[in-house]
Amino acid sequence: MQKNNRTDDIVEQEMPEKNLIPVVALRGLVAFPHMVIDFEVGRAESRKAVDTALKADRRIMLLAQRDASVTEPKVRDLYRCGVICEIRQVMRGRDGTRVLVEGLARAKAFNLTPPEEDGFWQAEYKVLPNYSKVKESAIEMQAVVNSVKDEYSNYCRLSRRVPREFMEMVLTEEDAQQVFEAIWSNFDVDYHDRQILLEESSLFLRLTMLYAVLARENEVLKVESELQSGVQMRIDQSQREMYLREQMRMISDELGDSDSTEPQQYLDRIDKLDASDEVKEKLRKEANQLTKMPSGSQEAYVIHNYLDTALSLPWGVTTKEKLDIRKASEQLDKDHYGLKRVKERVLEAMSVHVMQPKLTGQIICLVGPPGVGKTSIAQSIAKSLGRNYVRVSLGGVRDEAEIRGHRKTYVAAMPGRIIEAMRQAKSMNPLILLDEIDKLSGDFKGDPAAALLEVLDSAQNHAFRDHFLEIPFDLSQVMFLTTANNASLIPEPLFDRMDVIEVNSYTREEKFHIAKEHLVKKQIKANGLKASQIRFSDAALYDLIDYYTKEAGVRTLERQIASLCRKCAKTILTEDVKKVYYTPETVEKALGPHKYTADYFSTADAVGMVNGLAWTSVGGVVMPLEVLTMDGKGDIQVTGSLGDVMKESAKLAVSYARHAAKKYDINPELFKTKDIHIHAPEGAVPKDGPSAGVTMLTALVSALSGIPVRHDIAMTGEITLHGKVLPIGGLVEKSMAAYKNGIHTVLIPQGNVPDLAEIDETVREAIRFIPCEHVETVLETALIPPHYDTKLEPLLTDEASKLALSPISMPRKPRNTVKA
Repeated sequence: MQKNNRTDDIVEQEMPEKNLIPVVALRGLVAFPHMVIDFEVGRAESRKAVDTALKADRRIMLLAQRDASVTEPKVRDLYRCGVICEIRQVMRGRDGTRVLVEGLARAKAFNLTPPEEDGFWQAEYKVLPNYSKVKESAIEMQAVVNSVKDEYSNYCRLSRRVPREFMEMVLTEEDAQQVFEAIWSNFDVDYHDRQILLEESSLFLRLTMLYAVLARENEVLKVESELQSGVQMRIDQSQREMYLREQMRMISDELGDSDSTEPQQYLDRIDKLDASDEVKEKLRKEANQLTKMPSGSQEAYVIHNYLDTALSLPWGVTTKEKLDIRKASEQLDKDHYGLKRVKERVLEAMSVHVMQPKLTGQIICLVGPPGVGKTSIAQSIAKSLGRNYVRVSLGGVRDEAEIRGHRKTYVAAMPGRIIEAMRQAKSMNPLILLDEIDKLSGDFKGDPAAALLEVLDSAQNHAFRDHFLEIPFDLSQVMFLTTANNASLIPEPLFDRMDVIEVNSYTREEKFHIAKEHLVKKQIKANGLKASQIRFSDAALYDLIDYYTKEAGVRTLERQIASLCRKCAKTILTEDVKKVYYTPETVEKALGPHKYTADYFSTADAVGMVNGLAWTSVGGVVMPLEVLTMDGKGDIQVTGSLGDVMKESAKLAVSYARHAAKKYDINPELFKTKDIHIHAPEGAVPKDGPSAGVTMLTALVSALSGIPVRHDIAMTGEITLHGKVLPIGGLVEKSMAAYKNGIHTVLIPQGNVPDLAEIDETVREAIRFIPCEHVETVLETALIPPHYDTKLEPLLTDEASKLALSPISMPRKPRNTVKA
C-alpha cells in the first residue's frame, strides 16, 4: 500500500513547465515498479547523475540501453520507456560505487539531454500508469494466469533453482498482478524481453508475454536436460569400460602380472595385524578401492602411500623391558657423572613402573641450560629400560600439522612427527624424547603446543588420531621425556602435564671428572688416536675449564679437547713424535692466550664495594656493586646497563638508607649535599632483577657512613621499603659462583632456606649460608664495626679448605643478560 501511495503522489503531482530528472543508462538491466534492485555505477556521467539526485529529492530515472555492449551511448541508443526510482543507499568503495534503488512508477522520457552539456544525462518525463484498465473478462484472465502457473511449474521442475516454498506460494496465489510480479522479479531472462514487458501496460498482455517467455525457456531447459542425459550415458559407458579393464587385469593376474595382486597382498597383511576391528575395517576399505582404480592413477598412488604408512606402524609389537633397578642405576652412573638428583628421580619413576606396569601418565621434563646432558640422559634411560629410543626435535615447529600430520588427500601428505617417531621406533612402548619443547611457537596455521596436549595426556592418548591415518593409534605405552632450557616458555597446559626436574649447571669439579672420564676418551677415539699417543695432565684440564670455557655444560669444553686432539694428530704425523703430553703451558701454546680472565670482585675490605651474586643463562656469577659519593645536589646516578627493576632497587636502597641514617651515623645532610653514583661492572652486560637490593643497600650505607665491607662475604636478596629481605631465584647457580670464586660466606633470604637442600653437597659443606629476614642482619654481618681490626674468622676446617678452588673465568666480551 505504501508503494502505491508513493506512485500516486508522482502521478497526481503538477507537471512543471520543464520537468527535468537525472537519468542513468543501464546496460543489460531493466527496472520495474515496486522492485528493489542494485547496480554498479562505473561511468562518470552516471555517478554525477546519482550525486545530483542525492542533493535533490533522491529520485532518478533508469533507462535501458538498446545494446549493452555500447560504452558511450548516444540519444538514439536509449529506450524511452523507463522507471522512476528512489535511491535507498549508495555504497562507495575502492572497487566502485553500488546504488540500491526502489522502483516507483513507469515513465516516458523525452527531450533527452546528453552528458556533454551538464555532465550527466537529463530528461523531461511523463509518468505512466503501471497497469492500464482491465478490458478482458475474469474467465480470460483466470485462463492466462493458470497457463502461466503451469509453465512456471514446469520451469521450476526443469531448472531446479527455485525454492520449493516460493514455487508453492506462487502457485497458490490468486491475484493476477501478484502472480506476474512474483514470477517476474525472480525470473532471469534477456533484458530485451523485460523491456517489452515494461512498455506494455495491459496486465493481460503482460501475462500472455510472460507465458511465451516461460514456454521458450522451458524448451531450452528440456534440450539442456537431454544433453546432460547424454553426458551421463557417456559416463556410464566409461564406467563400463573401467569394469572391463578390471576384468582384463584379472586375466593378467592369471598370467602372472604382479600389479594385480597388490590389493590382495595388502588384505593379507591387514588380516595379520594385531589391531582393533575399527582399524582393520578402515584399512580393508582402502585396499578394496585399489581394485577399482587403474594402477597408474593419482588416486591409486595416494592409497598405496596411505596403506604403506599404516602397515609399517608397529601394531601390537612391544619390546621386553629390563626392570632391574640396580642395573639401571649402574647404567646411569656409567654414562653420566654427578646429576644425583636427576638420577634419583628417574630411578623412582622406574621403580613405580616396576611395581605398577600399567601405570601411565609419568611424563618427565628435564629443564636446564644447554650442554648439561639432558638429551644423553634420555638415551641412558632408554638403554637401561631396554626400550627403543627416538628423538623428536620440536625447535622451531610452528605448524599443528607437524604434530598431527596432513590430510592424505593433499599433495605430498605425510603423517605427523609422533606417528613418524612410532614408525622409527618399531614398537608400541618406546621412549620418545620431545627435545626443546620450550621452542614451540604458533601462528595462523595452528598451535603445535595445543596438539601436544592430547599426545601427553594419558587419559586421551590411547586413541590418538593423526590427520593422515584417520584411525586411532595407542600411545599409552609410550614413555615420553621432554627437555627445555627455560620452563617459563612452556605453555601452561603442557607444563601442568609434566613432572619437572631441574638439571643444574656442572661444578668445576664435575666438569673435570666428566672431561677426564668421558670427553677425553670420546675425542681420542673420534680423532683416530690411541690412548698411548696423547695424555692430559689434571692441571691442563683445569686450565681448559677455567680459562677456555664459560658455560653451564661441557659442549665448549669438548670442542676444546677435540681441537687439542686434532693438533696432536698433526704433530704426530708432521714432527715424528710418538706421544703428546698436554700441560697448562702446552695448552696455552696450542690454543693461544687465555680467552677468559678471573671474575672481577672485591678482594679486600673496602668502603662502598660489595660482592653480589647474579644468575645468567650459563650459570651464576659474582657481581660486585660499587657506590661513590661526591659533592653535589643529592642526585642519584646508576650505571652499568641496569634494567628498570634494578633501578627501582637502587631507589629503595636510597630511601631505606635515609630512613636508617641515624642508626649508622650517617649525616642526613649528605643526601642533599652529596651526589651518589651506583655502578655495576661490567658495563657492557645488561643486568636486571630485584635480587641486588641487599647488595645496593649495603654498598650505599658503607659509602655514606665510611664503614668498610668485608670482602669475603657475598650476598643476594630483594628488599622492601621497610627493610624486609624477600626470597629470590637461582640460588643454586649463585652459590656455585661463590664457591668457584673462593667466597665462603653467603647471605641469603630467610625464605630461601628450603632451597639449600638442592645445592650440591660439596658446595654446601664449603660455604656458610647466613639466612637474613631483615636488612639489619645483612648490615651487621657485612659491615666491619669501627675499631674492629681483625679479619673474619675462618669458616672452613683444614680439610674443607683443601677443597677451595681457583677463581672461575669470565669472558672479556660478555654477551649474556645477567639477572641480579
